[in-house]
Amino acid sequence: MRIPLPIIRTNSDSHPGGRAALTCRFRCGDACFHEVPNTTTNPYVGDVIAEAVSRRTTLRAAAVVTAAAAVSGTVTVAAPKADAAEAAGVSERTGSSRGARGLRFSPVAPNTADIVTIPDGYAQNIVIRWGEPILRGAPAFDPENQTAEAQAKQFGYNNDFLALLPLPGERNRQVLVANHEYTDEVLMFRGYDAANPTRQQVEVAWAAHGLSAVVVEGDRRTGKLTPVPRHPLNRRVTATSEFKVTGPAAGSDLLKTSADPTGTKALGTLNNCSGGVTPWGTTLHGEENFNQYFANATRTTDKRYGLGTGASERKWERFDKRFDVAQEPNEPHRFGYVVELDPYDPTSKPRKHTALGRFKHEGATVRLTEDGRPVVYSGDDERFDYFYKFIGSKRMKKGASRAVREHNLSLLDEGTLYVAKLSGDSPAIEIDGTGKLPADGEFDGSGEWIPLATATADGAVSHVEGMSAEEVFVFTRLAGDKVGATKMDRPEDIEPNPHTGKVYVALTNNTNRGVGSNAKADEANPRNANKHGQVLELTERWNRADSKRFAWSLFLVAGDPEDPATYFAGFPKEDVSPISCPDNVAFDSYGNLWISTDGNQLGSHDGLFGVATRGDRRGELKQFLTMPNGAETCGPVIQDRRVLVSVQHPGEIDGATAEKPLSAWPDGEGKINRPAVVAVWRKDGCDIGV
Repeated sequence: MRIPLPIIRTNSDSHPGGRAALTCRFRCGDACFHEVPNTTTNPYVGDVIAEAVSRRTTLRAAAVVTAAAAVSGTVTVAAPKADAAEAAGVSERTGSSRGARGLRFSPVAPNTADIVTIPDGYAQNIVIRWGEPILRGAPAFDPENQTAEAQAKQFGYNNDFLALLPLPGERNRQVLVANHEYTDEVLMFRGYDAANPTRQQVEVAWAAHGLSAVVVEGDRRTGKLTPVPRHPLNRRVTATSEFKVTGPAAGSDLLKTSADPTGTKALGTLNNCSGGVTPWGTTLHGEENFNQYFANATRTTDKRYGLGTGASERKWERFDKRFDVAQEPNEPHRFGYVVELDPYDPTSKPRKHTALGRFKHEGATVRLTEDGRPVVYSGDDERFDYFYKFIGSKRMKKGASRAVREHNLSLLDEGTLYVAKLSGDSPAIEIDGTGKLPADGEFDGSGEWIPLATATADGAVSHVEGMSAEEVFVFTRLAGDKVGATKMDRPEDIEPNPHTGKVYVALTNNTNRGVGSNAKADEANPRNANKHGQVLELTERWNRADSKRFAWSLFLVAGDPEDPATYFAGFPKEDVSPISCPDNVAFDSYGNLWISTDGNQLGSHDGLFGVATRGDRRGELKQFLTMPNGAETCGPVIQDRRVLVSVQHPGEIDGATAEKPLSAWPDGEGKINRPAVVAVWRKDGCDIGV
């Protein structure tokens, strides 16, 4: 099934030039891109992982052979496959390939097509685009005459995290919730002058940020989804909507502003990246690169969070003083939290949970302890930053009454926030970044969750010397620094497997690892100049969500399978798809991990991949779809009969403008690019990948 990489000339990993320049400019204000030339003679990816992979593959094969021999008394070695179709195990009846249940489809080849490419035998539809009306009174989308009032009633821009929730009593309908991470003004407005944006353009951008909730209806014969405009549950939350600040930092002097002297009411949510669905039926949304919206910051704490000393990219500070740190020094302290939305109550006020800490939350995912308390995992998407866990102290209640829902909405306000510290089981001298193999032949180890602060109904207590509890919850990065948390290669989405309880951490990349004075390779982050990323598999002690210790190992080391340093949980590398820069993750009902990518460095477009996490096909990875020009794969939602993805920032390529789009997706040549949600299903109506 080995799919060769196409020969493609690209500059997407350089800056300026390519998608990276425009993406970094608008998504994170260049906060995650640093040009540090690698002058070392170290191999890009050392032979150490390759040797470990070879050893693990051998052991895995030996275990399978031994098990077979024990059952049958004989050992049969399979002959080589005759051709590519047979090697892929393609079924003549369905066109799908054999493999792990849920992943039996013919993988999509790496490509640079300006479409959403899906497997043979599958179909797709665009569910909803930027600007489509969802609230009563919303006008039709008109990119030439867009107003803030219209945008506040229409689907927002750059959809990222997606959730599909059941809608009892309405057959074939569900509630779709989407994040709107950021705006690409140069792609949104004709004649946009970055040095002199107009008030109308800025206010449209404010309205295009935030969240959308919209009811969608499924076609009973297919997997097609269509929005239900003007449904009573439809909702928009924007950069100017009012939020309730809750938890231990609510009311702190660190959060008070001239507009909110109580420190309990924040306006808006910004740069919502990934998120999660809670067991009590709400959605969580991580505020990520909020730093880019603020200007004129000078404090050490601001610098630790990436705030700039001059004007911001979008110049919002010209139109609202809260984005000028010199005038409102505490306003940035009101962003960088996990937001909770009740999608079943459009009148409810969304909440910002300070007990989960303030940093660049990629998202937040929840599992319950054995006695029903929430545990929330979240990564800080920055090179050399940390990942965290929150263990709640209150138990979830079952039911749908208002009292029960109000109780459950307070679950994330009391508990203890922890940060991860990982240790390898090999001597540090053996992990030198040069490719030398540790003596035990593999990268793994143990870890502990270090407590930072505990919030109760009566107050909060800091566990970090020299920091108050309020300071820990507002300046969480500094608390992680003080306790010696492990610097990771951009920890992004973190998701517990609902079948096994194992936790998977997507580490997207870190080209600064081991370069200059930056942190060197360690056993958990073993590659210098790491441009492809990896996935860490974490097993909590006794498989308990509230454990304070865990074991870890590398589950997947991304890159071209022909690179001897890549690793796919021991699965034969000739039978997997190439993958680079894992970002968002999700699980299907079979326990397979689905991975969306952001910033593919293998010369092809980003995509969505499924990989088996257990059984004899553990590590079997297949590409399910690819994105159009310039787009990132976000979302994703994996249902039995439908896959949903966000096609984020199509056409986001350096040099593109609203007048000169560099993608024809989704509406054809010369049309303005519109981020959108896409649904994919099997044409024969059967379940995905079976």
